[in-house]
Amino acid sequence: MITLAFDTSLDKMYTVLKRDGKILASRIIENKDNKYHSAFLISTLQEILSENKITPRDIDLIAVNTGPGSFTGIRACVTVARVLAQQLNCKVIGVSSLEILSKLAEENPLVALDARKNCAYLYCKGTVKGAILIEDVKKIIKTDKYTIITDDKLQPLLGGISYQAKNYQLGEILADIAENSDDEGNWHKLKPLYIQPPPGV
Repeated sequence: MITLAFDTSLDKMYTVLKRDGKILASRIIENKDNKYHSAFLISTLQEILSENKITPRDIDLIAVNTGPGSFTGIRACVTVARVLAQQLNCKVIGVSSLEILSKLAEENPLVALDARKNCAYLYCKGTVKGAILIEDVKKIIKTDKYTIITDDKLQPLLGGISYQAKNYQLGEILADIAENSDDEGNWHKLKPLYIQPPPGV
């Protein structure tokens, strides 16, 4: 089975190509000059497929981060995944960025990402909880022994580790989750996870 995974929802772009469980390519792309990393998505996908002598028609599964995260990044990710899956007639699995980040914890993960407006996108007990006031997140943290995964902005407030502190292989985690999903992978059902409207709306 050939899996192509990509994520432009977070602060960096992650792309991964796997064949029968073996990683053929894994790249992390950061913003360059005035260009947001999602601008490099198509060219990066073309490169890793070409370098491994794989054509788009060979792809069996597309794995994509559906958010929450950058609104531009989420739209880019989901749109490209839907178009590819439709044209190639292959499975596509969407995974929340919160679930992906939860895999950085060995046990009992709590993921909190900056949602602006004094709120955090919260994931705990295996569920996306929505955009929660930071003060309420602090109260939830006190109720159990969580392994806290957050970002650079919220780490000083909530503790734990920031996923932005290292180049974690989030693309590889995304690919693994999708490969083990029992979702039917229909492109019609792939939708972005917008927990709250874009800024200014």
